[in-house]
Amino acid sequence: MSDARKDLLNKGVEAALELAKTIDWRDLTLSAIAERAGLSLKDFHGVADKAKISDAVEDWLDEAMSEGSTSEDETRRTRLFDVIMMRFDRMEEHREAMLSLIEWRQTQPARLLNLIAARHTTASWALSCSGLDGSGDFPKPIRTTAIAWALAQAETAWRKEDSSDLSRTMAKLDGELRKMEERAGWIAGRFGRKSRDKDDEDLQTSAPDEPTTEHQPS
Repeated sequence: MSDARKDLLNKGVEAALELAKTIDWRDLTLSAIAERAGLSLKDFHGVADKAKISDAVEDWLDEAMSEGSTSEDETRRTRLFDVIMMRFDRMEEHREAMLSLIEWRQTQPARLLNLIAARHTTASWALSCSGLDGSGDFPKPIRTTAIAWALAQAETAWRKEDSSDLSRTMAKLDGELRKMEERAGWIAGRFGRKSRDKDDEDLQTSAPDEPTTEHQPS
């Protein structure tokens, strides 16, 4: 995506979020979004309509995860938790608009399908922002799927959030990341190097003894 196209989409997203503070997302129009963004309608021609701007909200939220910093002294789970919470902090700044978007999106099958792919993009970017996008112990698709699930569960909690410090959201996200960590540890222990080493050890201990000279043919 070119910088100009991305900049236009971001302006559209920010304008839509501002409008949706007082207008239902379903009632937003591209012309109103363009006007709020200080652009003309033709600026969006061939680039984006309301649906594409709605989809672009996810990418706009993802950018928040790269605005902080993490320490390699922290655990992997803590680093992931920190960058993902940056995303929820940005969502919270636009709570009314985001809730309106989520509600409207539930009635749009195409938007929900696109959201599935967007979740994996978000998860992948979260790994990059936390410095965990190396090879890791598992293939990246497995890791992004697990993180995408954690994100979805945490967002459900965020929608019900009744605390200004996002305690419900943080608790859910931390719990899901802990489960992910525990499952990864179980898989590594069951099928990883430790398991292979144990199999090798069992093989060695169960292997027949080398023949002695007493039993060797003369």
